Amino acid sequence: METNTKILACEYQYLESSELGQVLTWLEEYGEKAAVLAGGTDLLVKMKMGNLQPDCVIYIKKIAELDYIKDDADALRIGATTSLATIERNEVVKTYYSALYEAVRSMAAVSIRNMGTIGGNLGNASPAADTAPPLLVYDATLKLVSQQGERLVPLNEFFVGPSQSVLKPNEIIAEIIIPKLGPDSGSSFLKLGRVSADIAKINVAVYMLRSGSKCESCRIAFGSVAPTPIRVPQAEAMLNGKEINEELLGAAAQAGAAEIKPITDNRSTKAYRQKVSKVILQEALQAAWQRAGGAL
Repeated sequence: METNTKILACEYQYLESSELGQVLTWLEEYGEKAAVLAGGTDLLVKMKMGNLQPDCVIYIKKIAELDYIKDDADALRIGATTSLATIERNEVVKTYYSALYEAVRSMAAVSIRNMGTIGGNLGNASPAADTAPPLLVYDATLKLVSQQGERLVPLNEFFVGPSQSVLKPNEIIAEIIIPKLGPDSGSSFLKLGRVSADIAKINVAVYMLRSGSKCESCRIAFGSVAPTPIRVPQAEAMLNGKEINEELLGAAAQAGAAEIKPITDNRSTKAYRQKVSKVILQEALQAAWQRAGGAL
């Protein structure tokens, strides 16, 4: 029997408010029986397929205080309901946060980027979430809020498994906080999918901070190669504090490929992901180093 993906088969109560406090009150009341709706590009698909049947759907896109991009002295702050298209068009993101810009630009069709939100992409906790690797290499932090208050969670502690995170049923993601990057730094993002703008078979982001001809700091993150988006610390350690050349970048890419734990699924095979991880990581490392002002 085929699933009719044109309709929502389950009955649910629909709630919406422009007040964050009211939404948090509803989440406190309904807990695990509630689903939070912003762009809906993931949630509605799950509901149409019958994979999710909430008693209550709470719409949060009308909360103005969650929709912004602020370039503060110490951080770039992005509200959770900010659309992917808004992030893509932002000049600060485009100029200084290349990996995030490239990740958002690679995602789905224009219509989906207009609807989808950065908070939704992270909150879905998909191992293939395209915004996760860039935000991991930027050492981003999430602000989570509930009626009990707020807490800050480093993104590298947020994901715990496929579609699983530390987000509690009474919480929502309110803000993504990205520390300011060094002046001699560069970042990059690369992704392979079955077709253009498809969900990633594999994606990778790199951040490098340059000091002369040395890499002062390097952070590397993969998606679609483990139960969660992951960093590869052994590869990073090979580059930190080292004189950078193509041979060393190749060796680090090989080390990074050895750290991933891919599987075979309906988008790709374990063998393919393992093989191409070295290639795309080496390309991403080269791009990040050159954007940091380094020579090869």
